[in-house]
Amino acid sequence: MLRADNIHYAKEFTNPALRDAEPNCLQALFSKQPTEHLAAGQSLFFEGDVAKHLFEVVEGSLRIFKIISDGRRVITGFLHAGDIVGVSLRNHYLYSAEAIGDTKVRRFSRKAFEAEVSNSQDLRPEVFARLCDEMAAAQDQMVLLSCKNAEERVCTFVLKQLRRKPDHNRSNAIVELPMTRLDIADYLGLTIETVSRTMTKLANKGILVSAGRHCVRIMKYGMLVQLSGDDDECDGDERGLIAYAGGQRH
Repeated sequence: MLRADNIHYAKEFTNPALRDAEPNCLQALFSKQPTEHLAAGQSLFFEGDVAKHLFEVVEGSLRIFKIISDGRRVITGFLHAGDIVGVSLRNHYLYSAEAIGDTKVRRFSRKAFEAEVSNSQDLRPEVFARLCDEMAAAQDQMVLLSCKNAEERVCTFVLKQLRRKPDHNRSNAIVELPMTRLDIADYLGLTIETVSRTMTKLANKGILVSAGRHCVRIMKYGMLVQLSGDDDECDGDERGLIAYAGGQRH
């Protein structure tokens, strides 16, 4: 995927609205390709398959995962509209990808992609920049799994989904969570019971509320940031308003 493919991590950093505005961007390579439809749960490819194509997610979402030796599933990322799958791979897919809900994708030949990038002075720096973003995302995920407790992981995850929106840094924003609680648990290295219990705690604290089957509304953005363990993003006013939240951690 166009994120940390070689180490199986992900980060949202593509704006689908830019596709028509930037004729030389990577998405432009896919614009003339036919759209393929995937039903919920349908696989796009499997780990170990020959990586003959790259894919752009047009609508919907994909889960990226590996099955480890004891049969457990480890989700390493979620891809949404505008994301590209497979850029940093070479011969084989290092993970499996399947649709979370109804999803549309476009595919582009790897051979043709490599030729386009090789011949374009515009595409080469974009690929490099995105690979740098992938590495940063991989480091963030390492910190998430190795250093953060359950509440911090869930809050970090909600913030990551929120930051895909241009107006993410304020309260009352809606966060779309198309994945299931089990998906979130497998991504955060938690049990589904822990994820559900933590979401309930956040709701009881008034930090977020349900806004539909697959959405939550952020009521207290500053508190969410603080409870994620990344409260250095809060400004002085927010710190004054949410100082008491530190005593509510468990």
